[in-house]
Amino acid sequence: MTRAVNDETIRSFLSNIRERLDKTAATAKAAEACAMAGNLEQALDIVLDVEQPLYEVTTFLNAASLMNRTSRS
Repeated sequence: MTRAVNDETIRSFLSNIRERLDKTAATAKAAEACAMAGNLEQALDIVLDVEQPLYEVTTFLNAASLMNRTSRS
């Protein structure tokens, strides 16, 4: 893989991370608003929606880190 392709792939991973974290932050804010309004059950239902995007963020982060390390070798 050329350095340019590697760099573009990492940039793509970082964009995906940011997009998922933005959505996850919005979900967490909605859950917090429900909790502050006294509806803890709904808040917990809402906040559980962050599990999958956080897993995906971790996967993209691991992939970007691995590509970065291997490109330096």
